[in-house]
Amino acid sequence: MPLTPQPHGSTRSAAELNERIRGLWLRAGGRLSAEQRREYEQLVTEWAAAVRAEVVQAA
Repeated sequence: MPLTPQPHGSTRSAAELNERIRGLWLRAGGRLSAEQRREYEQLVTEWAAAVRAEVVQAA
């Protein structure tokens, strides 16, 4: 499933992004194509930002 850009200021939760990352790996059978690798990198970057935002909210 291609990554849909999120509107500025809109973020998905770390849990949602984690599920998308897991799903990507499952669909790929453990080997990512170049396109899947780009999607993975975008998801991980977005996941890291979501984790940081959730930590700030908790503080």
